[in-house]
Amino acid sequence: MIFRQLFEPDTCTYSYLIGCEFTQKAVLIDPVASEVDSYVALLNELELTLIYTMETHVHADHITGAGQLRDTLGSKSVVHRDAGAMCADLLVTDGVPLQVGEVEILVLHTPGHTAGCVSYVIGDRVFTGDALLINGCGRTDFQQGDAGMLYDNITQKLFTLPPDTLLYPGHDYNGKTVSTIKQEIATNARLGGGKTRDEFIKIMANLNLAYPKYIDEALPANQACGQLDKQSQVIQG
Repeated sequence: MIFRQLFEPDTCTYSYLIGCEFTQKAVLIDPVASEVDSYVALLNELELTLIYTMETHVHADHITGAGQLRDTLGSKSVVHRDAGAMCADLLVTDGVPLQVGEVEILVLHTPGHTAGCVSYVIGDRVFTGDALLINGCGRTDFQQGDAGMLYDNITQKLFTLPPDTLLYPGHDYNGKTVSTIKQEIATNARLGGGKTRDEFIKIMANLNLAYPKYIDEALPANQACGQLDKQSQVIQG
């Protein structure tokens, strides 16, 4: 399997390129609009054909590159059916398997950060978007956030994956690139160490986070697959 972890520094967003080395077909998880030219150059360099752009959720902190990549390369946008992005080509649900060449992708619906959050299981790794981060998790005070629901989905779906499963998040603000399910079960500051559902809900209720910097521009644009207002794509991330 061809794998690249890509980083957009303004919003500390990770995007992921996964390709089949036999068929040269590829997917991009959580592409960022400002990075589209770099993605196209990398795909050309690796001689890959982009089949899907796969969102983990409708983002509030950056504009997706899905629409631009669809126009440029003919790729199809994948979003959960509850995400509120009816512009997508493929609206998926929990347990849906996708196949790209020899690469098998399993969709896990993991709402709580937003109603339409999904994680993608690919081989020995899981791409968790903003639901489960390294030593943290996504906020639950916007976009149909629900702390109890997030706890249930992380503990019942993500924490039940094989312990050595590699965890690749949607963001990291401290330079970390990868964790494991075992590590997050043991040490995650919000969910690890056996924290109860009630403890987690209390932690999330007392975070006192600032209003998301780009949400007013990013959210409506992402509900239109990044193309509601092409001028808004000057937002980095």
